[in-house]
Amino acid sequence: MNIALIAPTPVESKELRFEIRPEPKADFKVISKGELHGNSIIFTHCGVGKVNAAHSTTLVLENYDIELLVLFGIGGSYSYSGARTGDIVIAESENYGEEGILTKEGWRSMELTGFPLLKDEREYYNNFPVDQELAQFAIKVTRDAGFNVRSGNFVTVSQCSGTREIGEILKKRFNGICENMEGAAVAHICALYRTPMIEIRGISNIIEDRDLRKWNIEIAASNCNRAVIELVKGLK
Repeated sequence: MNIALIAPTPVESKELRFEIRPEPKADFKVISKGELHGNSIIFTHCGVGKVNAAHSTTLVLENYDIELLVLFGIGGSYSYSGARTGDIVIAESENYGEEGILTKEGWRSMELTGFPLLKDEREYYNNFPVDQELAQFAIKVTRDAGFNVRSGNFVTVSQCSGTREIGEILKKRFNGICENMEGAAVAHICALYRTPMIEIRGISNIIEDRDLRKWNIEIAASNCNRAVIELVKGLK
């Protein structure tokens, strides 16, 4: 397969890069070609945030024949979602967490505006589903490899939730399990180009009152990288 692998930062891709031949550069916005377990790989670091993610995804899909795009990295788990630090989470949908209208009655989604963010056979407002068959395949492969795996709705934000209260608000909007800063933008562009997508994250922290002493970015990134390697190994 021709697979695109996109991570926001080099911290989130270190172990995976060592497995690709030739090894991709660690620079941002550099697109590399390589091979991993018999699959052709297009690899890049998009940078943090929705604009960077959309930009890099567009560059990849405009210039290469991609059969599957895999977005991977770290993310925060909403409290009581069942996902713990070091676990693997796989998206069943991606959701723009903040796009919408703030009214006297509270936040309302883009549907209240009447303007979809994307329209083809259907209208996309905040929610961008991913291919469920591919998501289930990713869940099976990573569980078979021995990882603790959860799946559910991901929420993409511009402002990270630094308190338990704010995290609960975002979680309830979309019944979310994982918060990140890129996924909905990548899902948006993949829907535009009709390219299948899988999103895999390693949980670096539980979303609560911010305390970096409780975070473990290293184990989250390592587990995510190994999960992606197993996924690519299973794709033929």
